[in-house]
Amino acid sequence: MNFKERRVTTFDNLSLYIRDYGDSLDLRPPILCLGGLTRNSKDFESFAERYSGDGRRVICPDYRGRGRSQYDSNWLNYNPQVYIRDIKDLLAALNLHRVVVIGTSLGGILGMGMGTAIPTTLAAVVMNDIGPVIEDEGLDFIIDYIKEDRPHKDWDSAVITIKKMLPNLRFQDEQIWLKMAKNTFRYSDDGKLCFDWDVNIVKPLLKSNYKIPDMWPLFKALADVPTMVLRGAESDILSPTCFAEMQKLKPDLCAVEIPRAGHVPTLAEPESIGALDSFLARH
Repeated sequence: MNFKERRVTTFDNLSLYIRDYGDSLDLRPPILCLGGLTRNSKDFESFAERYSGDGRRVICPDYRGRGRSQYDSNWLNYNPQVYIRDIKDLLAALNLHRVVVIGTSLGGILGMGMGTAIPTTLAAVVMNDIGPVIEDEGLDFIIDYIKEDRPHKDWDSAVITIKKMLPNLRFQDEQIWLKMAKNTFRYSDDGKLCFDWDVNIVKPLLKSNYKIPDMWPLFKALADVPTMVLRGAESDILSPTCFAEMQKLKPDLCAVEIPRAGHVPTLAEPESIGALDSFLARH
């Protein structure tokens, strides 16, 4: 393994799993990788290996209810405010005072939230296909996809189902579908492949009175934080209109559109790697 496995206990005594790459004594700000709503640390494996190759520290946690982190018995705790509290606990436990956040989808929202909750910790932020406005149609696709488990008998079946359930998802490399399936499903006790998350994470989004809050104030909190936004050219979550408005509000924003990518870019596209190499070298 190219990483150390760690566990951190949260304020409410849940155990969170963390992959810790690189050298803990490296002087550069560590990179904190925050995944999407249902995702886990496995998604960042290639990214972490690339950017820890010269010793830079890269931290990849599983949120509560995902991957190898403990599930929460109270589904009301599956919300961004609690996730940010968990991030605070993680940073304290690892004695990290300043980090570069790589935030994919939900992770980008949490990166913006850190700009208001713990602003001094942010050395820089990369928001991967997310902005202050989430397109309803794209969000509906995600909710329908994650709200109930769909066990499979083999990996081929799992790939076919992901392709059917997420018709707007695009990858430059077709081989990524199998990797995504292996990062999405795990073997259950009966030998079948089941989702690698607690399906209760969707319940807060299904509440009849749920409404996405205004997130522009969160984005504006990044005014003095070096920030890059990657947008999949075929994204159904981050619209061209929102992407343009972000650039207007933050003139120093590094904005990069990734061709032939939907929600979300994998960070392994040549265009993503070029942008990330340049941005992370400066921060």
